[in-house]
Amino acid sequence: MTSSNRGKDIRVALYTLGCKLNQAETEFLAGQFTKAGYQLVAPTDVADIYIANTCTVTHIADRKSRHWLRQVRRRNPEALVIATGCYAQRAPQELARIADLVINNNEKKHLLEIVKGLSLPISLLTIPLFYNSRVRSLVKIQDGCRTPCTYCIVPLVRAYEYSLPAPQVMEEIKEKVAAGYREIVLTGTNIGRYKDDGANLEDLLVRILHDTDIQRLHLSSLHPQEISSRFLALWQDTNPSTSEKPKLCRHFHLALQSGSATVLQRMKRRYSLDDYQAAVSLIRETIPGAAVTTDIIVGFPGETDEEFEESYRFCQQAGFANIHVFPFSPRPGTEANKMPNQVKDQVKRERAHRMLKLAEYCRYSFCQQFLGQTMPVLWERETNSAADIYSGLTDNYIKVFAHSEKTLTNTIVPVKLVSFHNKVMWGKLSGENPS
Repeated sequence: MTSSNRGKDIRVALYTLGCKLNQAETEFLAGQFTKAGYQLVAPTDVADIYIANTCTVTHIADRKSRHWLRQVRRRNPEALVIATGCYAQRAPQELARIADLVINNNEKKHLLEIVKGLSLPISLLTIPLFYNSRVRSLVKIQDGCRTPCTYCIVPLVRAYEYSLPAPQVMEEIKEKVAAGYREIVLTGTNIGRYKDDGANLEDLLVRILHDTDIQRLHLSSLHPQEISSRFLALWQDTNPSTSEKPKLCRHFHLALQSGSATVLQRMKRRYSLDDYQAAVSLIRETIPGAAVTTDIIVGFPGETDEEFEESYRFCQQAGFANIHVFPFSPRPGTEANKMPNQVKDQVKRERAHRMLKLAEYCRYSFCQQFLGQTMPVLWERETNSAADIYSGLTDNYIKVFAHSEKTLTNTIVPVKLVSFHNKVMWGKLSGENPS
């Protein structure tokens, strides 16, 4: 196969595990392969090249990566199977037993060039392309972490910390807007540490809000010490050229990890419970209706029943819009991996079950506040074509379902929130009956 036709008719399937940063990097790879003439297909389809962008935050993520790689190997034994991402960075020898190529995080951005340098089979089988709905796009602005928590593998697999140049970020966002995306999600390992030529995250947000036509802008995750009155004022400022309110989404994901002060200390988190509570209070005082979501680890080494109860009560009182619950997973090379008093798996499962029940109640309580209100929703897709049901998200990230005989995908249309049942919010559009 010559270089001139290399890529033509070759089907590429990309599979992502883990964080929004991984998702953004996969989206970048998808764009590269598409521009080079490769056909993107769904991860469940037959492909000529399979690429797994792996995660290694937990042993479950590792297992899912291995499972998918073995699965696609059986699906098409002649395909080129590639593993990249954090698991590939941490344990390349393990993945080399399953994948044909193992590419670390540093070389991930060169994956297209690596593939182009190989001789690949071309199948005559025609499969429809896997199209992106062009509703929401993740844009990477930062990578790397040099302040390791005792449980976290990320500083070992993304050790080099850097920020992408602001002009490059702006250009990518403008390209996404031109392509029809309605929302941009800024992501990274720690976007609060964004720095470029003296500009910080706040400066970058001002540029994006004032110099692009993006309709909604969302931040993936922040730390409580990054929340300030000046920073939150961006959610209130108007654009001087249009007098329009900025389109920053009223959703803040602040990873707590534990509501026990002693556990936080063992985790080596860089804030206290008082710091965290102050940040949450400031958000709610400044931005009415804002959603605050969090991550919680249960069963951290040495976590006693009393410490778990402290964590549970803190979450109960914080009034989160949602809680992502993770049983502690020991990671090779981390300090917590060798800590004494490891919690038994059965205890972890019991604690996770209780915390998940609380998360469910938190979602219900948060959504109940907005019943009867009319809110703009970015509609993502049709979830039930037979019943004309669409799903989308409000700007404070309430998932909404509604009936519409007109196509809603990739539009921002207001809906009245009329009921919360089957664990989801249902809305009514003007002229439609409530579902």
